[in-house]
Amino acid sequence: MTAEFAVALPAIALVLAGCLASVQLAAQQVRLTDAAADAARALGRGETSATAQTIATRVAGAAALEVSDEGEFVCARLTASGGGLLAAVRLSAESCAVGGGR
Repeated sequence: MTAEFAVALPAIALVLAGCLASVQLAAQQVRLTDAAADAARALGRGETSATAQTIATRVAGAAALEVSDEGEFVCARLTASGGGLLAAVRLSAESCAVGGGR
């Protein structure tokens, strides 16, 4: 093993860890978006906020649900923190559905 390789190895490991953390963050954002859509559909069917929170938790894990009515639409906004190395990053997703179940 050369000295140059020994010096470069920690930098390569750090870049690789950053890349893997960003892929994990992107996957969590996709799960959060799916959970927001599921929660909005449940709210549109007339389900309670507690039921929508249960659905969102099942899909995306721990996330805060915020419900809002915008005319004939009911919207669900989910926020969560990123995990692992990027735990300081806040993720959010919003989805709306027609509130026909009321």
